[in-house]
Amino acid sequence: MATRRVAVVGGGIAGLAAAVRLRDRTSAGTEITVYEQSGSLGGKLRTGELAGGPVEFGAESFLMRDPAGGESAAVALARRLGLAGRIVHPSVGQAALAVGGGLRPIPGGTLVGVPGNLQKVAAVARPTPEADRGGGGPLLDVDQDVSVGALVRARFGDEVVDRLVDPILGGVYAGRADDLSLVTTMPALARAARVEHTLLGAVRAAQAAAPRAPGEPVFGTLDGGLSALVDAAVAASGATVRRQATVRELTPTVAGWRLTVGPTREPEYVDVDAVVLAVPARPAARLLSEIAPSAAKEIGGLDYASVALVTLALPEPTLPQLSGFLVPSTEGLLTKAATFFTTKWGHLRRRDGLVLVRASVGRYGEEDQLQRPDEDLAATVHRELSAVLDGPLPAAVDGHVQRWGGALPQYTPGHLGRVAAVRAALRAAHPTLRLAGAGYDGVGVPVCVRSGETAAEEIITALEGPGR
Repeated sequence: MATRRVAVVGGGIAGLAAAVRLRDRTSAGTEITVYEQSGSLGGKLRTGELAGGPVEFGAESFLMRDPAGGESAAVALARRLGLAGRIVHPSVGQAALAVGGGLRPIPGGTLVGVPGNLQKVAAVARPTPEADRGGGGPLLDVDQDVSVGALVRARFGDEVVDRLVDPILGGVYAGRADDLSLVTTMPALARAARVEHTLLGAVRAAQAAAPRAPGEPVFGTLDGGLSALVDAAVAASGATVRRQATVRELTPTVAGWRLTVGPTREPEYVDVDAVVLAVPARPAARLLSEIAPSAAKEIGGLDYASVALVTLALPEPTLPQLSGFLVPSTEGLLTKAATFFTTKWGHLRRRDGLVLVRASVGRYGEEDQLQRPDEDLAATVHRELSAVLDGPLPAAVDGHVQRWGGALPQYTPGHLGRVAAVRAALRAAHPTLRLAGAGYDGVGVPVCVRSGETAAEEIITALEGPGR
């Protein structure tokens, strides 16, 4: 039997998870090659160093559980890679909202800020319970999708959206609740809304469908940094890794695919049996423009937000016993979230007294704010942190600005339906080509891991053929 060759285009965690699954589920002789345009693997997983200690310059953690209550795909991958023993959890879980010039604890009992108990959120926002009346049937029709903001504003009022839902969603997506798809960003609530007649009932039903034991950790990370997950995945996949290798064209052949790799003047042509396309939507659309123009147009319309992560090493500041805080856009600050790393994560606490604080800067539609020089961003963050904490912070002894251009997909209502249609068309026309990654299935390490693994499974099925 001829050796099978599979190309994984994109070396983020979705592509690497696909490579590991391909290695686990195909014959030992299968040649897997990962093509990464940049010089580094892992995508938004990047552990760096600041003031002599490790710090995440990208994603900070992962969910421990999947929506059905089992262990998340990120935990399962860590276990597969022998890293389960390095999973650690936050030492401090309580976060706050910066509202009205002060910090107020984020109320408990919410679902991404949408309250399941209106009394619990009264200190932060004033809901409008009189608007949340049942009567006309379920909140959503079977195939309906709406923006999160539209649903919550209509039922609970503006303050719940502006002061709770928007900053929490914005902390994940850097977008606006009024633009983001309910079905994509809050699938459990969307499912409940197809049955329940009130939003309060839908939140409670969604919470009951995925119960969490008291004290069970929601988030985890790896002692030593999330780049360890990247390195271990590369090793386990046994893949040939090609860095600085831009795939510029995909061309169908009789037996599979031909990749055009490298600069225009000196192209390299590589023939493979199958391709996992694990790159953001826009570069994927460019590669599909000739072979699947309708699909390319559909996914190429997905917009992205850019963010910058500003990390400061501060000598023994006085910080509240919080994991961090979120900032509603109505507060008028450049900073949209801050994490007190060395408070939140016990394993990062330092003997030298230095504290690491990371701020996230940049909301969708405000990319012009990110054009400032690094020093200006760092100074603005320092000033705003001092104001929120009601006292001047000491000068930073070290700092780092990590810019993530076009990093966070903005899923408008109907996103998952559009992606499903694109995948169905590609599956019918090109069964050995699959899409994977955050642009299609959602953000977060577990979702991206699962997306890559699913693409790999479908490639394996296509290569084995019917009846195998």
